[in-house]
Amino acid sequence: MLHVKLIVLGSLKEAYWREAVAEYEKRLGAFAKVEILELKEYRLPDAPGAAEIEVALEKEAEAVLAAIPPRAFTVALCVEGKQLSSEELATKLSDVMRDNGSLSLIIGSSHGLSPRVKAAADLRLSVSKLTFPHQLMRVLLLETVYRSLSILHGTKYHK
Repeated sequence: MLHVKLIVLGSLKEAYWREAVAEYEKRLGAFAKVEILELKEYRLPDAPGAAEIEVALEKEAEAVLAAIPPRAFTVALCVEGKQLSSEELATKLSDVMRDNGSLSLIIGSSHGLSPRVKAAADLRLSVSKLTFPHQLMRVLLLETVYRSLSILHGTKYHK
């Protein structure tokens, strides 16, 4: 069974986001073991400078990189990443399941991810050129993985 580890910076404050995440965790349970690890977002002043943001991203990178399981296929979400169709992602997940069965998905803080985290990823993925709140991105990513696994397992979810 596929092991999916979602590594995120920050936590979900609103109940409706937590409920949506819980729904997709439950659905994914038919295909994968899901673990969500919330890491602490580095505190920044209200109007941080570029140097302060860089320091924050590097501090966050240390925690993110330490959380990635050995040999896991690692996907970093970033705006400059590659966009895949649901079918293309399903093919990628099929390869992961065949090779080692461990997938790590990383969602950065509001300032993104450190270049070090992006470089360590096996795949840099962009869900869209649009900007989304990080809370919504967590739900979108879980739905996307669920859809791709539904394709692989031949369920009627994906049309």
